[in-house]
Amino acid sequence: MNTEQSAQGPEGRYASFEAFYPYYIHEHSNRTCRRIHVVGTGLVIAAFGAFCVTLNPWWLLAMPLVGYGFAWVGHFFFEKNRPATFKYPLWSLRGDFRLFFETVSGKRKF
Repeated sequence: MNTEQSAQGPEGRYASFEAFYPYYIHEHSNRTCRRIHVVGTGLVIAAFGAFCVTLNPWWLLAMPLVGYGFAWVGHFFFEKNRPATFKYPLWSLRGDFRLFFETVSGKRKF
């Protein structure tokens, strides 16, 4: 049994976010894809900030469009794989933010 299989539960799904995150990082091994993710997540945070300042709900609509738009370009054109969002939507979102904060804090190369 490989490491990925042992980290998964009986239904073939990851039992925890900590077990999922190495898979998430592996699915983002292309540097350009990671960079696009970091930019997209930064724009999501900026859009949320703009919403908080203006209370314009269009900024809320912009958040998933910008976030997923950037991420999916990274996956389909550079990483050449299927985004983890389709199978693990919440853990993938959490992974996006962890990747972003690891990158901006210098813990992960940009």
